[in-house]
Amino acid sequence: QVQLVESGGGLVQAGDSLRLSCAASGRTFSSYAMGWFRQAPGKEREFVAAINWSGGRTSHADSVKGRFTISRDNAKNTVYLQMNSLKPEDTAVYYCAASGRLWSLTPESKYEYDYWGQGTQVTVSS
Repeated sequence: QVQLVESGGGLVQAGDSLRLSCAASGRTFSSYAMGWFRQAPGKEREFVAAINWSGGRTSHADSVKGRFTISRDNAKNTVYLQMNSLKPEDTAVYYCAASGRLWSLTPESKYEYDYWGQGTQVTVSS
């Protein structure tokens, strides 16, 4: 069982940066691939970024590539999402998720994840 708690969201202006954090409970954090997803009002939850158990493999959605970076610190049981050059279309609730089945990969489907956090709101004004 893994419990995930996101933090770091807020209201920013276009062009600003934010860093989201997701703290995981339990001693097996390094056994999971981790992902970030987001959901805007009236839209499906969409993939943002993923990282494998060691941090040696990452994947980013085309819409955020070059602006967002996922990373993890297994000693701190934490995964991060550094978001630069934010745009109004990045406004959404951001969720982190853990996948035990695909721990060595960077899964991009929400159905491959077993545990989810409660989400943190990111609002980007123009």
